[in-house]
Amino acid sequence: MKGSMTAAAVHKQYEDGISAFRRQIGDAALRQRFAAEADAFFRACALGVWGRDGNALTPRHVEYYNAVYTKGNPVPSILFWELSSAVAEYPGFQAPGFFARMRASDRVSGGKLSRRFVDLMTLMLLLFAAVDDIVSEEEAGFVNHCADTLLALCDRDGLKGDKAPLDVNDFITRRPVAPKPDTPAPAAQGEGAPQAAAQPKEEAEPAPSLEELLAELDSLCGLEKVKKDVKSLINLVKVRKMRQEHNLPVPPMSLHLVFMGNPGTGKTTVARLLAKIYHAIGVLSKGQLVEVDRSGLVAGFVGQTAIKTSEVIQKALGGVLFIDEAYALANQDSPNDFGKEAIEALLKGMEDHRADLIVIVAGYTELMSNFINANPGLESRFNKYFYFEDYNGDELMEIFRSMCKKNGYTLDEETDQFAAEGFKQLYEERDENFGNARDVRNVFERAVARQADRVAALENPSKEDLMAITVSDLKEDDEPEETPGQAIAQDAAPLPTEDGGAEDRTPTQE
Repeated sequence: MKGSMTAAAVHKQYEDGISAFRRQIGDAALRQRFAAEADAFFRACALGVWGRDGNALTPRHVEYYNAVYTKGNPVPSILFWELSSAVAEYPGFQAPGFFARMRASDRVSGGKLSRRFVDLMTLMLLLFAAVDDIVSEEEAGFVNHCADTLLALCDRDGLKGDKAPLDVNDFITRRPVAPKPDTPAPAAQGEGAPQAAAQPKEEAEPAPSLEELLAELDSLCGLEKVKKDVKSLINLVKVRKMRQEHNLPVPPMSLHLVFMGNPGTGKTTVARLLAKIYHAIGVLSKGQLVEVDRSGLVAGFVGQTAIKTSEVIQKALGGVLFIDEAYALANQDSPNDFGKEAIEALLKGMEDHRADLIVIVAGYTELMSNFINANPGLESRFNKYFYFEDYNGDELMEIFRSMCKKNGYTLDEETDQFAAEGFKQLYEERDENFGNARDVRNVFERAVARQADRVAALENPSKEDLMAITVSDLKEDDEPEETPGQAIAQDAAPLPTEDGGAEDRTPTQE
């Protein structure tokens, strides 16, 4: 099957993951027991996964099963009929014998080895489930059951830990539900049946046209150079497709992109629009945007990172994979950093799925060059750069007005002028903490909170009262003499979180 992993690749993923985990086990006796029992446990898990799918086994299942072994252990050589019988006779999931000793070790040392094993098991079972390129709901349910069983044992032993890094349900392959053959046709209008009964329960929203998407792009505040570059790229792709249709030669071209600029300058918004535009012109089959950062690709040990990155790529097929702060993958200070493994897996995925996957990497301008230069493969695939400039004072004010209008708030002339002066000064005095549209979002949310306190104190507020944001709503109550610049700068600072940090919110246009 196109896009399927070979048995050799499955073996490498499995051996890398198991070997790396084994090296983390400090107890020599436990390490030896894990090495002896892990293969048999994971092969049993594979039987459970495949038994839940409901589809017939194939020779590929046999190849996958025989690939589950680590160096030094016996290599399985099961036959097709033997595998079929083993799947049918699978007795149900049982915790491996070494897991009890693993938990005991954690209780003594305060470590998290047992919970890390649950993460490893989850990734391996997802790898087995994808043998037919599809992770069904039944297979995902089994994987969740296995993980929940082991985590319950950890909880019982008082071994608390962080939330699992993966949500298995994210990797289910969603398939359209075909209508049942015995479903009666809706009654024709005028035959006595209620009109509502003739309508489907849920109609899919039609995909936006190219013209609608370009109009949405044009409506974004600022970004004039980016808009021009996007339209030029679209024209290039459209002409390229027309040349192909007329059997004319087309030069090689990479559609992967680098978005450079400070936070809050519209990179994610433009990436989402580009995914839909590429779908509208037939470049991508789905047009969805999958957004991740380093934490969504990099795991805790060798082997796991490649699996995690591959799973993300599978989710993004047919659309755009948007990697924010991509430079964090290229840690030049640590030669053993797992970010390099993620980059290698990413490059392989881009090569394997070059017909239906576009990757956009984004980050600070000065840091993105470090990322692109971290691997020769990146330089050859990312050769188109879009630069997102900071919003100036007028553009920040335009975004603020747009947020107010969209959410049903009004500004009188005095308030509009006060805010405009404040945003102008915010831009002119910006530093490395300047958040562009994110700062506007913070100002808007704090103004709305103050307006709510003010209106709630009115006896019978009118509709106009409920909608109006005034100058006082842009100032702190205990700072009535604040200048526009002081007031806006104060509110633009990131919102505090419970742990004392700064909350990072995604504004309307980011």
